[in-house]
Amino acid sequence: MSGYRYPTDDVRFCLEHIAGIHRLTEHFPNYDSELLDPILSEAAKFSEQLVAPSNRAGDINWPTISDKAVTETPEFKAVYEAMCDGAWTTLSAPEEYGGQALPRALEVAVNEGIQSANLAFSLCPLLTQGAIDAIETHANADLKATYLPNMISGRWTGTMNLTEPSAGSDLSAIKTKAIPDGDGYRIFGQKIFITWGDHQMSDNIIHLVLARLPDAPEGVRGISLFLVPKFLLDESGEPGVRNDAYAISLEHKLGIHGSPTCVMQFGDGDGAIGYLVGEENKGLMAMFTMMNNARQSVGLQGLAVAERAYQMALDYAFDRTQGVVKGSPEKVVIAKHGDVSRMLWQMASSLSAMRALMYVASVESDLKGVDAKHQKRTDLYTPIVKGWMTELSQEIVSTAVQVHGGMGFIEETGVAQLLRDARILPIYEGTNGIQALDLVGRKLAADKGEGLKALIYEMSQDAESFVGHKDLFLAHLDQLEVAAKAILNGESVANTAAYDFMMMAGYVVGAWLMLKGCQSSEVKQDWQTKTEFYVNHLLPRANTHFAGVKSFNVEDQYNAELLL
Repeated sequence: MSGYRYPTDDVRFCLEHIAGIHRLTEHFPNYDSELLDPILSEAAKFSEQLVAPSNRAGDINWPTISDKAVTETPEFKAVYEAMCDGAWTTLSAPEEYGGQALPRALEVAVNEGIQSANLAFSLCPLLTQGAIDAIETHANADLKATYLPNMISGRWTGTMNLTEPSAGSDLSAIKTKAIPDGDGYRIFGQKIFITWGDHQMSDNIIHLVLARLPDAPEGVRGISLFLVPKFLLDESGEPGVRNDAYAISLEHKLGIHGSPTCVMQFGDGDGAIGYLVGEENKGLMAMFTMMNNARQSVGLQGLAVAERAYQMALDYAFDRTQGVVKGSPEKVVIAKHGDVSRMLWQMASSLSAMRALMYVASVESDLKGVDAKHQKRTDLYTPIVKGWMTELSQEIVSTAVQVHGGMGFIEETGVAQLLRDARILPIYEGTNGIQALDLVGRKLAADKGEGLKALIYEMSQDAESFVGHKDLFLAHLDQLEVAAKAILNGESVANTAAYDFMMMAGYVVGAWLMLKGCQSSEVKQDWQTKTEFYVNHLLPRANTHFAGVKSFNVEDQYNAELLL
């Protein structure tokens, strides 16, 4: 697998000239613009030199389980220790618990490199960050003081335990029980698809587990959230007695082989000791704190793995000599062939739009505590980041295989691993169908489209300064507004039109940000060319999705039973 190169200039351009990271200086006292370059430079070194070399090992040497204990890919532990030693786990965490209190947008920039370098490895610190967010937001002061410092330092990692064999994405069906016992609870139940549910890289693992109290109401309103440590803490706050929470098997997956996906059993004996996070029967609200951050992070994974695949395709296209082109008597590198050139530009322009959206969404997320406008915008961006970006990721990685030709189908080339790894992204943390339903059913309907209306207005105002493609862009913006009204007014059936609306929104927002980038005095020729390609070849896809939204105008119009 070719060496990974962290896209420092692209990340910096998106943060500074599209997302406007300078807006965060007044809200984050520990951050100033002089920190950006050193952090990006060190992130590049860490991801390129330390993380990337472990990627192939994780794909070949899968984690193993013996006596209810999981051993991770051997090369991973040294990488994890280097990550903790470099304080990469502490970037956005509060100073009160040992963090650096820097903007989350910087953490996203660091994580892009780590996820490109080794997606399977990156899931461990990702889940830990989500657990930290949930504990920090919802747990009581004692739990925060006890668990957050070691989780932030990386000494302890975290997991998210939602899904059960009989529940899937329908969390209202979970059966795991929590029985009150003194100051805590005893947890009994089984969870599946638990990413990094067990391993030996950290001294303790802190599981966040959804369960029901004995008198809990049915459905999602009867779910509570519990903190369940792998090791119970002794009087000095260090891991002591083993808790009754074990991995009992590992899933054999299509991709991300280096990430142990566990079946977790809580309470095979006397019950796993757990502690309530937040209020009784309000666990889903607490878990959504974790899930919403994770959803943006999955969008970042889509960007990251696609960037790695694109770099491999680009390198191969300029190394592989085959065939001739008009005007050249000798064989040429395949990058000079028209169709290969088309594929490379399609990947590159898609990635630029995805990266722009990722960092715009990250800065908005950092500002969401400032006022309701930023919170509403973050809510609107999240399903598009997760859904649209991971759909594009599938296309980009598959295209990278195509650029390699037959060699792309050979495992030793390395790009096939990325194709397998990326396939999970539209599925987990809520399938992309769920993201689309969230966009139209919650984010669009909750305020009757006012949040989207504000975004459309901002995009239309920016378009007034666009030098080229202004009219074309505004025409697509009008279509987006018409599509939203059709869904809100019941002219299009929301459940079936949701996916087309999400994808349409992604392509239009992507065009806005690409064209916005062209207005910067720092814009480079390659960005301008990628913008031209995007507007001419990718933005027109919004028309197809617009037609899709409009065509789903009758309830149960396409009855799946007709296919039987």
